[in-house]
Amino acid sequence: MERPTPVEMTVQAQVAVPIATAQVVQFTMIDPSDTVMQRRNGYWLDLCLTPRPLNTRACYREHWGPHRFERLGDMFLVPPGEAIHVRGDSAGLQSSIICELHADAINKWLGTEIDWNDRRLEASLDISSNTIRHLLRRLAEEARNPGLGSPMLVECIAGQLAIELGRYCEAVVDAPVSGGLAAWRLRIIDERLREVREPPTLGELAALCNISVRQLTRGFRASRGCSIGEYVVQSRIESAKRLLDRDESVKAIAYSIGFSSTSSFSYAFRRATGLTPRQFRQRVLQRMRH
Repeated sequence: MERPTPVEMTVQAQVAVPIATAQVVQFTMIDPSDTVMQRRNGYWLDLCLTPRPLNTRACYREHWGPHRFERLGDMFLVPPGEAIHVRGDSAGLQSSIICELHADAINKWLGTEIDWNDRRLEASLDISSNTIRHLLRRLAEEARNPGLGSPMLVECIAGQLAIELGRYCEAVVDAPVSGGLAAWRLRIIDERLREVREPPTLGELAALCNISVRQLTRGFRASRGCSIGEYVVQSRIESAKRLLDRDESVKAIAYSIGFSSTSSFSYAFRRATGLTPRQFRQRVLQRMRH
């Protein structure tokens, strides 16, 4: 019988309004993570601030059975009432911004209840929207440093989050099912992007998938809801987060993942995370000391 490994969660900052609660949290995993999460009455939206455990993946057992685990991205959503099984291959500390959106209030905002079919559940494990990412970071800032009119601002941001999530899910459904890439092709692309070397060209990825560049770009957007370019940048940032946890210089990391200069790397990293590479490394080291 499987016994999921418990994960300790420490809340470092929090802000709450009637429709949502936003928290900056730190997860402590003594052993490789293996846990089941479920929220009965709320949407759980998680954006990691530090790298997730190696090879973090997730499974919706009630829909997929116990063996289908898909990659968990830096930002994911768990719908209300759904149980998600999360596994990772390493232990340690990991920090996230978490926003729990109350289901009744969100459904009222959207004017409908989201139908969580298989394609939407898979898409929820790796949300690529920069707008949603920015809104979560804004909530984290307000949780850490609340100011004048904070409750009203947080409620407005939470409402915007609900709308953006609804649009994200709607776009997943609107994408033609027949136009997406096969699962094996998506796995090949992810495996290539995880390699710490110069990012692949469209021609290289198309050759790996044995299709034309046009088929690749159209099929990828249908499957993942973003362009390959946007996905490559986000994958490079995730690789950088993992490397910044080590002793390599920022310059060496920039070149190893395909950036032409330290300044271009720092600009892309700050745009994606809100921190410079050095600030991110300092924050990781501070959390490890505590």
